[in-house]
Amino acid sequence: MDLGLEGRTALVTGASKGIGLGIARALAAEGARVAVSSRSEGRIRAAAEEIGARGYVHDSADLDDAPSLVDRIESELGPLDVLVTNTGGPPGGPDALDFTREQWEAAYRELLLAPMALIQRAVPGMSERGFGRILNVSSSAAREPISVLMLSSAHRSGLLAGFKTLARQLARDGITVNTILPGRIATERSIGMAGSREAAARDEVPAGRLGTVEEIAAAAAFLCSEPASYITGVALLVDGGLTRSI
Repeated sequence: MDLGLEGRTALVTGASKGIGLGIARALAAEGARVAVSSRSEGRIRAAAEEIGARGYVHDSADLDDAPSLVDRIESELGPLDVLVTNTGGPPGGPDALDFTREQWEAAYRELLLAPMALIQRAVPGMSERGFGRILNVSSSAAREPISVLMLSSAHRSGLLAGFKTLARQLARDGITVNTILPGRIATERSIGMAGSREAAARDEVPAGRLGTVEEIAAAAAFLCSEPASYITGVALLVDGGLTRSI
C-alpha cells in the first residue's frame, strides 16, 4: 500500500530510541523527510544518522522552545505535515498517594502541556494547506489504568479527551488527530521494569509475548498516511489483546 508520505515532512519527538525511533524509521522508509528530537544531543544525532533523518535537540519540558523547534524544522525541511508527539513516562510507585506535588506538575507538563505546545504551533499551517496528521504515542494505561503508574494513567487519559475534542474541531481542515496505545512492548524501559521479556508477557498478554517496536511503528505509519484520512479521534490499542475493556 502506498501511504502517500513521500516528500512529506514529519517530526517525531522523543525519538532517540525505542518506540519514537521505530516510528521515525518507518516514516523515513516511506519517503518522508523526518525530523527527530530528544533532549540528548549525542543520542539524537546518532539516531538521526542511523535512519537518515535530521536531528534536533529539544527538551519537551521547555514549552517555550516548542514553537522554535517547529520553526527550525520548517525552515530546513519544509512545512510540517506529520507531528508525532512521544514522551517518556513519569515515575511509578506502589502507593498512588505517594507522589509529590512537584511530580504531579512535572507529569502534567510532560504528558499534556508539551504535546499541546507543539500542536498549537503546527496546526495553523496544516489547516492552511488542508492536510495534517497528529499522532500521540500514549499507553494502554490511558484506557485501563495500571495501579503502579498513577501519574501516567491520570494524565494520559486526560490527553485522550483533549485529542477527541481536537479531532472534531480540525476534521474539516483535513487534519486527523489520533492516539496509539501500546501495551507491553519490548523496549529497554519495559523489559527493565518487568525483569525479562518472559515475565512481562506471562499470564497477562493473550498473544503470549511482548509486542515489537516495529508493530507499533507500522500502526503509527498508517495513521499518519493519506489513506487514513477518514480515521480521526481514534485511540488504537496495539496490545496483543491485553486490554479487557470494550
